[in-house]
Amino acid sequence: MKNRKAIYLLFLANIISGMAQGISMLAIPWYFAEVSRTDFFWNFYLIITFITLFWGIYAGTLIDRYSRKKLFIIINCVCGLLIGSIAFIGSGSNLEINSSDILVVLVFAITIFNYNVHYPNLYAFGQEITEPKYYGKLNSYIEVQGQVTSVLAGAFAAILLTGTENQILQIGGITFNLPFEIQKWSIYDIFLLDATTYLFVILIFSFIKYTPISKEKKHTDGIINRLKGGFLFLKREPIIFVFGLASYMLFAFTIVEIHVLLPDYVKNFLIAEGNVFASAEIYYSFGAIFSGLLILRLFKKVRTVFAVIILMSIASLSYYYLVFVDFLWYFFLANFLIGITNAGVRILRTTYIFNHVPNNLIGRANSVFGTLNIVVRMLLIGILSFSFFQISDNIRYGFFVGLCLMLLSIGVLFLWSKKIVSSEEKTQFN
Repeated sequence: MKNRKAIYLLFLANIISGMAQGISMLAIPWYFAEVSRTDFFWNFYLIITFITLFWGIYAGTLIDRYSRKKLFIIINCVCGLLIGSIAFIGSGSNLEINSSDILVVLVFAITIFNYNVHYPNLYAFGQEITEPKYYGKLNSYIEVQGQVTSVLAGAFAAILLTGTENQILQIGGITFNLPFEIQKWSIYDIFLLDATTYLFVILIFSFIKYTPISKEKKHTDGIINRLKGGFLFLKREPIIFVFGLASYMLFAFTIVEIHVLLPDYVKNFLIAEGNVFASAEIYYSFGAIFSGLLILRLFKKVRTVFAVIILMSIASLSYYYLVFVDFLWYFFLANFLIGITNAGVRILRTTYIFNHVPNNLIGRANSVFGTLNIVVRMLLIGILSFSFFQISDNIRYGFFVGLCLMLLSIGVLFLWSKKIVSSEEKTQFN
């Protein structure tokens, strides 16, 4: 790789910011589940998701027009200042419950908006500075480093959300005896830690130097024309559109599952504490690391579309048994399998997109997929907001919703499989 040092620094920045953001994004849903304000959180989550429908599209046009390195620096400056200000306001005064809830939701919104730029920009930047023959490895490396970060975030979140009692710490269903006590952190202390990491990330990005591999001309048209470019490209390439969208559904449900389903599932069905919720992220991340290291080797001789179908089928089975099995270690196993399948599909899907979409269109094409993904997530949040799912332990039936979505996506992929395989063969031949 020509830009090996730049890629290492990119990964380092992603690890530092990802760990603190990961702790915050685990702490926020649990904060609302713990105080029985999930209905408040779900309503705002729906609003936030709706706003990202427009922000996500615009973010894609920014990624295709401006320097991706500079974009990283600007976004981190803005987010760091906003979250740092909220941490200072929240920890420095005695707020009423409603005011505190709004500040916590605001941090969630800022982080979600950051994700809508950060991850598409990360992949586009990676594609820009990497030779095509290394695309598969790059995507695997991004997945591995991201999930190692999530393991650390999950572990720290498990510690910070509940602390210790009588010097006993529980993480991942395992009990540790410590020689000291760990105090539970307040939500605003966690936000302050989050804000601090943005400063380190800005410093790291300032040292990144690279030579672009991709030479496509960047588009400087107006916003509307640039948006149309992504839609028109996918309209001309319906195979890319169908595969890209159908294979994205596992990710759509996983995001909703983490933020909406799991906190109440752990609290109301498993009757467990915050350390169990955070530990689910650890097992999920171990599964994703497994995918990052081995998925391309395991499916080396299997067509991408069929590999995706296999992985989505495994996820479907995991969802089915989560509805009925009230057993802690199965819960961890299911999260491990979901980690394998979601990360595996993401690696295969992203590599396919890299090989079929030019770099100067990648941001806008991903914005189209991201927009449709947001629409699906809004529908999922809306469905899960029905009062039925908030009665007793009925939250577990939310996994049936995920099961239905997976079966629908698998059906579409089967119907288009011949065309998708034919398209891959032409690309490999060329």
